[in-house]
Amino acid sequence: MTPRLNEPGAAAARAKALLRRAAPTWTSRFRRESAVHTPWIRATTLGVGTGLAAGMTLAAAGSGLAGYFARAVVTPVRERAEDLEILAVTRGPDGDEVILPITAETVVDGTYGLFFHGGRSLARIGPITTLEPKGGTVTRPVEKVYGGDLRTAVRGWWTSVVFLNPADAGFDSDEVVITLPGGPSPAWYVAPQPLAAGLSADHQGPLSGRNVWAIGVHGRGSNRTEGIRALAATSALGAETLLISYRNDGEAPAAEDGRYGLGVTEWEDVEAAIEFALARGAQDIILFGWSMGGAICLQTADRSRYAEYIRGLVLTGPVIDWMDVLAHQAKANRIPDVVGRLGQWFISNPGGRRVTGLAAPVDLQAMNWIDRADQLRAHALIMHSVDDNIVPYGPSRDLARKNPKVTYVSFAQARHVKEWNHDPKRWDATVIDWVTDLFSRPAPGQTRPGELGYYA
Repeated sequence: MTPRLNEPGAAAARAKALLRRAAPTWTSRFRRESAVHTPWIRATTLGVGTGLAAGMTLAAAGSGLAGYFARAVVTPVRERAEDLEILAVTRGPDGDEVILPITAETVVDGTYGLFFHGGRSLARIGPITTLEPKGGTVTRPVEKVYGGDLRTAVRGWWTSVVFLNPADAGFDSDEVVITLPGGPSPAWYVAPQPLAAGLSADHQGPLSGRNVWAIGVHGRGSNRTEGIRALAATSALGAETLLISYRNDGEAPAAEDGRYGLGVTEWEDVEAAIEFALARGAQDIILFGWSMGGAICLQTADRSRYAEYIRGLVLTGPVIDWMDVLAHQAKANRIPDVVGRLGQWFISNPGGRRVTGLAAPVDLQAMNWIDRADQLRAHALIMHSVDDNIVPYGPSRDLARKNPKVTYVSFAQARHVKEWNHDPKRWDATVIDWVTDLFSRPAPGQTRPGELGYYA
C-alpha cells in the first residue's frame, strides 16, 4: 500500500528524493555554462501529523543539499560533461560545416569553440550559416580543428576558448615559469606583435616602450587559453602580455586543500606574476580577468603589496559579489532560499570546513564590491553581457554607478564570458580606447603642467 503524504515514512522518502534529484542538477548547472534548468521538485507542505521524525529528515536533507551546493562551488572541475550533441559534419561551399541542436548558446552569432573527444580536441566554430527552428538545428562553419577528427565525434561542449595556444592565434610566445607560493607554474609571455594583430609592421601602440605589462587571469574551471583572445588588443596597445596559471587549474600546483578560495587565496598567485613582470622591467600592470578571474583581480588590487603598480583592471563577466552569484544559482535551479543561504554559511564560516573541505573559510563579504565600492582604488573597465546566465550583470553595473573609477560597458546576447566571441571588434576597440585614455592621464601622484596636487 502506498504511504499517505502525512505519514513520517512518506516524508522521509520525499526528502531523500529531493536531495538525490537536486544535487546533480545544481552541479551540472554550475559546471556547464550551457546547462538547461532542471525543474526542482518542491516538497509539499506536510500535515500536522507529519511528526518530529519527518521534520528532522527534511532538515537533514536540506542541510545535506546545502553542503553539496557549497562543496560544488569550491571544488575544482576535473571533468566536463559533453552535453552538446554533434548531429553531423557536412561539406559546405567553403569547407566543413557542423550541424548542432538549437540551444541558448549555439544560436548566438560569433566565433566559439567546441571541445570534443573528452576535451582532447577543439574545433573553432564560426558564425551561423543556417538556422532551422522547425527542425531544431543550426549549421555553422568549422573554421579550424586542433587535433582529432570532428567527423567521428558525437558529443562535445560549447566554450569561449577558440585557441589552444598563442600560436593558433598567430602570436609567437615563450613558455615561462612563475614561482607561485605552491610551486612553479607555467605561463605564456607574449611580446607585442602588430602583424599578428592585423596591423602594419611599424605600428606603434600608445603603450609601446612604456614597459606596461598585461596579465591575464582566467576564470573558474578554465585555464590560460581563455586569455588568448586578448592578445590582439594588448598587441595593438603595445603592451607585454603574460597569460598565467594559478592554483587548482590543472596546470599550476594544486592548493593544499584542493579547493578554490574564490579569489581570497588565488590573488597570491597573481601577485607572484606581478613580481615576475616587475623583475623583468615592468613599470605598470594591467590585470585582465574573466569571471572568477575578475574576483581574483579585485582581490589582488586590494591586497597585494604591489598594488601601486596596478594601473587598471579590464574585467569581462566578473564576479563582483559572490553572494549575489550564489543566490542567483540557487534561484535558477529552484533551490530553496534558506538552503542556498545555508550553503553560503558553510563556505564562509569555520563550522562549514568539514563539509566543504576548505582549509579556511572564505570571507564572502570581503568580495562584495558593492558594499565596498568606495574601497576600490584601481580604475576598472567592466564588460558584461546582460544575457549572462552564470554571473548576473547587475553588480557590475551597480559598482560603476557607485564608483566613478569604474567604467561599465554593456553587451547583449553574449552569455557568460563570451563578449569577445560574440563581438570581437567591439571588445577589442573598447579595451584599446579605455586603456589608451587611462594612460593619457598622469599616474597617481603625478600632476599635469600647471596643476597642483594629486590626480587620479
